[in-house]
Amino acid sequence: MNAPSNPVTRAEAQTALEAASRAALRAPSVFNTQPWAWRIAGDVMELSTDPQRRLGVTDAEGRLLLLSCGGALHHARMALAAEGWQADVQRLPEEQRPDLLARIRLTGRGAADPVAAGLVAAISRRRTDRRAFGERQVSDETLTLLRRRVEEEGAYLHVVPDDRVPELAVSVDEAADAEFFDPAYRSELTRWTSRPAWTGDGVPPATAVQPGLRRVPMRNFLPDGSPGLLPGADHDEGAAYVILFGTGDRPVDLLRAGEAMSALLLAATAEHIATAPISEAVEVAWPRRLLARLLSGVGEPYLIVRLGYVEDDTALPATPRRAAGEVIHIDE
Repeated sequence: MNAPSNPVTRAEAQTALEAASRAALRAPSVFNTQPWAWRIAGDVMELSTDPQRRLGVTDAEGRLLLLSCGGALHHARMALAAEGWQADVQRLPEEQRPDLLARIRLTGRGAADPVAAGLVAAISRRRTDRRAFGERQVSDETLTLLRRRVEEEGAYLHVVPDDRVPELAVSVDEAADAEFFDPAYRSELTRWTSRPAWTGDGVPPATAVQPGLRRVPMRNFLPDGSPGLLPGADHDEGAAYVILFGTGDRPVDLLRAGEAMSALLLAATAEHIATAPISEAVEVAWPRRLLARLLSGVGEPYLIVRLGYVEDDTALPATPRRAAGEVIHIDE
């Protein structure tokens, strides 16, 4: 770490940390639950889980909770680095406080990080695009760039070969069927797709897509309702399917995986590539084992992401976000 060029005053630190935590409000999360909370005290900011927002059925093991919080942590880190702030980040700093996921302490200020600035610029544009992708393929050069961004965060990216996409589809389809026929899952899904506007969370019908023919199925968020978006005339012909994976499934591994997920999604957005995380196959234990086979048993699968290009240039509606005052707490 470079030595800080200037001392940090308490007021400057608080302003910088508050701005970073506000940038993290836009981080992706499972069912848009936004299951995190920030606390700022002077030059220190802590990230904790919000256990009340954990999906007890869909995410019984809490894996996606940690991925979601890791995404928020990465958003905040990049927002600081883009402004030249240097920070010490401790992950899971206190064993006796398992809900405390990270502690960020500002140590000084130097040159702005141009890579971080590019990722931050993509935050407001990033959307989960559930519409069908067209025939245009993601280039090998772009996939290499995305792989580099993921590896910088301590995880790995596996591009599923075309001849093994049917196996991927089976794992997702089997998991989706298992969940669909579980009344508890259906109840949880309904709860997070029928949120009042004032909550600022959940998956609104306007962002859900009607089911259609796909190489790999997409989650049906409104099986008993009418999604707001048409899938389009394409069928994901040119889509690239990647598996985010790592070497373990400890809480710190999953938190780092969430940081890598954020890096992947923001880097893809910066390259004008549409993205859609697919988590069904990691939500159910045995389809997750099928994913591990696609990795030849060398890694722990964390998430599938569909990458590609949409022919329809209609802007997607933004998903809601919680008010900053509900998520960010400042100790004066």
